[in-house]
Amino acid sequence: MKDSTVFESGMGELGLGIEGVLRRAARSLIEQAIETEVSVLLEEFSAVRMVNGRQAVVRNGHLPEREIMTALGPVPVKVPKVRDRSGSGIKFNSALVPPYVRKSRTVAATVPWLYLHGVSSGHMQEALSILLGEEAKGLSPAALGRLKAQWTEEHAAWQRRSLEGKRYAYWWVDGVYTNLRAEEDPRICLLVIIGVTADGNKELVSVSDGLRESKASWLEILRDLQARGLEAAPLLAIGDGAMGFWAALDEAYPKTRQQRCWVHKTANILNELPKSKQGKAKAALQEIWMAESRKAAEKALEIFVRNYQAKYPKAVAKLEKDRAELLAFYDYPAEHWRHIRTTNAIESTFATVRHRTSRTKNCVSRNSFIGLGFKMLQQAEKRWIAIFHPEKVRDLFAGVKFTDGLPANETLPGDQQDAA
Repeated sequence: MKDSTVFESGMGELGLGIEGVLRRAARSLIEQAIETEVSVLLEEFSAVRMVNGRQAVVRNGHLPEREIMTALGPVPVKVPKVRDRSGSGIKFNSALVPPYVRKSRTVAATVPWLYLHGVSSGHMQEALSILLGEEAKGLSPAALGRLKAQWTEEHAAWQRRSLEGKRYAYWWVDGVYTNLRAEEDPRICLLVIIGVTADGNKELVSVSDGLRESKASWLEILRDLQARGLEAAPLLAIGDGAMGFWAALDEAYPKTRQQRCWVHKTANILNELPKSKQGKAKAALQEIWMAESRKAAEKALEIFVRNYQAKYPKAVAKLEKDRAELLAFYDYPAEHWRHIRTTNAIESTFATVRHRTSRTKNCVSRNSFIGLGFKMLQQAEKRWIAIFHPEKVRDLFAGVKFTDGLPANETLPGDQQDAA
């Protein structure tokens, strides 16, 4: 039950039933793992040649697709075939899906399996055996190593893709620390950018590793994006206030405006208050970022300052420090406010990454670390939903100015706006 709860809270934007998500991802990962098995077999016999020099053991299509019945329902699987031209009787039998197997033993703990139950061979075997039973433990370490290497290669190729002509309205930016420890640096974390395209869809912009607080790490990422053709600056970047990202952004894309995450800011402010005061203070902060106009928000902010300045100056200082950046969202479409006031778009995805990597406490290589993180984020990306009213993104790119969430020529007169 605990795993299911974490899964649902982390993937709330999917709009797809959990059983459907599990079945779809199960098929993808099983077939990928089987492909690594057959690749290992072909490599093992690559030196065996016919008299004419042709390779003796080669691929020969696939067996008919069959369904493996699980507690989640049927999962369709295709198993490759090989042909032994030498007549020596070499065959490929998957350790994951042996011939005629049509029913798994248990999938009671499929959620932690789905998020790639670790990066070590032992953990991966354990995870796959949850779905397919003890047979999965026959999957060789060589096949598992090839699978992880494939993820790393996929990430490297993805990081080289061209970004020419790309434009992003919004970026959500964050660094996620996990319990995984990279051999080269135990403080390493994933640095991730998620963007909103011109059609309102969300997509991964960058997944890299580095130090979250480091301007140098973020600047290297931004310079790389520029080198691959991303010349147009995003209109607005959303993140917390503790990152070296902001200094890097000012250098690489100085025209991009900044929005501080209200969830992070609220937590930081409440940390400076006694618990007995936190409930009331949280409600007062909500009055600011839920206000219908910038003027009303400024008024609510001044009330907070007046009420807490004398006894809790540190809390007030944290609020006033980023005043402009906390209220930047008022200059963007009101339909987008729910998306851009916080980094929830990226935090919900990171919830699954943190849950997944918290189960793997061993030291890993840098490549395994980033390959695992990339694969999880890539799986999540497939099911992200577009932002509300994507047509407003086109308005932004067309140069339409917004005031209090409305196009400037549609804003209400002052008295009406205050009344609203």
